[in-house]
Amino acid sequence: MVEKKKQERRVKTSVVILNWNGRKLLEQFLPTVLQHTLNDETEVVVADNGSSDDSLDFLKTRFPQVPVIVLGKNYGFAEGYNRALQQVQSEYVVLLNSDVETTENWLSTMVGYLDAHPEVSALQPKILAQTRKTHFEYAGACGGFIDRFGYPFCRGRILENVEEDSGQYDSVIPVFWATGACLCVRRKDYFEAGGLDARFFAHMEEIDLCWRLNARGKRVECLPQSVVYHVGAASLAKENPRKTYLNFRNNLLMLYKNIPKKKLVFVFTVRLILDALAYVHLLARGKFGNAKSVWEAHKDFYKMRSDFKPDRRENMARRVVDQIPMKFRESILWNYYVKGKKTYAAIFK
Repeated sequence: MVEKKKQERRVKTSVVILNWNGRKLLEQFLPTVLQHTLNDETEVVVADNGSSDDSLDFLKTRFPQVPVIVLGKNYGFAEGYNRALQQVQSEYVVLLNSDVETTENWLSTMVGYLDAHPEVSALQPKILAQTRKTHFEYAGACGGFIDRFGYPFCRGRILENVEEDSGQYDSVIPVFWATGACLCVRRKDYFEAGGLDARFFAHMEEIDLCWRLNARGKRVECLPQSVVYHVGAASLAKENPRKTYLNFRNNLLMLYKNIPKKKLVFVFTVRLILDALAYVHLLARGKFGNAKSVWEAHKDFYKMRSDFKPDRRENMARRVVDQIPMKFRESILWNYYVKGKKTYAAIFK
């Protein structure tokens, strides 16, 4: 079901906010998004993922000018966005979390860059913490990367070490992945790559999408001249067992879908060892629910793996880049814990 006002003007960019029981976040952040975003070629759309709070009534009363896509039930982050983006027709789309505070020219900077660089498929801005604005935000920081064993990290955030922003990462660079908290992407490229994998439900889906884009010769970049502030963990707390489960399971599914055959056995052997160590570590810290989530994630991965064989075959067939330059060929854990290199600058001098 779609509640959307027809617009005669040509909409070049659609900023789509996926909402699930986020009435308070919409009240806090939507006014600023509208202030910094709307012009003759842009629209801000809220896609509601089956909220049970008063989000829809609130939007109708406080923001009647904002188009609303009513999805009817909670499809999760991945499928929610797939369904929402099918209902907008703009050239560029922005996946924007409801807990993001925008800044002046955040969107026009990214749109202008995409206009000038047709070889770039997707962008993310600099992501700073909304509750600590001097520092990068965990989920995205200044561009995402991944190591040989599937561990994500960022320019500005290595594992748990989040850096203060002093302009040290203000250069525009190609990245392995751009955060789903604020992802600006060409709509055509999004759907040609298959969109977000709905089976992931939430977490890791944007990394999986960007992996496909990179492997198929598209470019993903970070544009630090655009800045937003992200609260983070608004839907699930950082150490919620459900989040632990989704992160571990989806990471394994992503690796299976995208790693070439000659590396697959080695990577999964190492991951089995590392995840077993993570399981023991969580038990030792008394985090029994999270430890169980690691176990359940591995169990469910092996149950689901056969369903992903067609995806794996397609990804291998469509890849035109054998070695993605932005993929870190070492272990981020080894660099962090053994070598003591805890910043992006220390690892990549």
